[in-house]
Amino acid sequence: MNAPGSVVRTATATPPEQVFDWLDAEAEKRAEAGLVRRLRPRTAESAELDLAGNDYLGLARDKRVAGAAAAAALRWGAGSTGSRLVTGSTELHAELEHELARFTGAQAALVFSSGFTANLGAVTALSGAESAIVTDKYIHASLIEGCRLSRADVAAVAHADPAAMRHALATRRKARALVVTDSVFSVDGDLAPLPELAATCREQGAALLVDDAHGIGVLGEGGRGAVHEAGLADAPDVVTTITLSKAFGAQGGAVLGPRRVIRHLVDTARSFIFDTGLAPASVAAAQTALGVLRAEPELATNVRAAAGNLAERLGAAGFIVSTPAAAVVSVRAPGPEDAVAWAARCAEQGVKVGCFRPPSVPDGVSRLRLTARADLTEADLDKAVGVITETAPRGAR
Repeated sequence: MNAPGSVVRTATATPPEQVFDWLDAEAEKRAEAGLVRRLRPRTAESAELDLAGNDYLGLARDKRVAGAAAAAALRWGAGSTGSRLVTGSTELHAELEHELARFTGAQAALVFSSGFTANLGAVTALSGAESAIVTDKYIHASLIEGCRLSRADVAAVAHADPAAMRHALATRRKARALVVTDSVFSVDGDLAPLPELAATCREQGAALLVDDAHGIGVLGEGGRGAVHEAGLADAPDVVTTITLSKAFGAQGGAVLGPRRVIRHLVDTARSFIFDTGLAPASVAAAQTALGVLRAEPELATNVRAAAGNLAERLGAAGFIVSTPAAAVVSVRAPGPEDAVAWAARCAEQGVKVGCFRPPSVPDGVSRLRLTARADLTEADLDKAVGVITETAPRGAR
């Protein structure tokens, strides 16, 4: 029954061809803001110098890694055939989990189909309606989505600021708490103050979840990651998530941490329970890449050196450049349209670079995002710096 004087609105049927008309209006808004994204399929062989991908150690095309993937596909099949709890968990998965835990110093590991699903599973399973989550405001989108799905009280605080974390934890309304951060942030490549954050968590009775996607394989002893470097890999109150698609050149993700955390994820993480298991070819590729890194720990040193060299030379050329903690280097652009055009001109000159614009960058500043690799040569670095300098828009330096 309607209240006296209220207006009764009668729904009218929208013609099928007009149901999605609102998408056109949204597309126009994105175009006006310079935020249109396009898929650009690449060929199997390219002459471009790739500074846009995340193949930090240059292992994605390594014959040992690719050969292991091919052999696993022939032996185990093209896919895992089901969720990990049904038919999708192979002996390869168990071996990789054991080796990842042993390499990083964690008690146990659990492999997911991607780093994104690993983050979703870890955040949601380790929080809930009776929890508070405090995050760095620059965390990766996958962690943000996990927070949104968690039903927890969520507070995002100032970037890389333990004092802000401490205040948010001290004033929380829920007894249980989880702090969430990247180790190396994906936009500027800067490093979170992990020892200070861990101390703050312990002071305030909170757990710490660290996404080490950009640290594993690059930072720490032999590439064991930022969490290992901070002395937190075997801590009873710290959980680490990683991806297998960057330094390991493969596909997939994993959660590392205390055994009881891993058991809890197997029972409760929906992005693990209801997702098809990682394909055996990707598991074998990651396992082989891990073996290569163990045998050639200098790969981690080489990629850091290449990133530092790239940043130093671009800074000397007058650009505003981030100081890389790992493999990521960002170069500021005057605006989103300038960044897109700059990246396109670089590609025309044979150098592929990333282009980050709002809303992908939380501070609203557009950038070129460059990723170093362990196999970059001096000639590669010369070409990259030369092309970026020659194609720079007005106002870039």
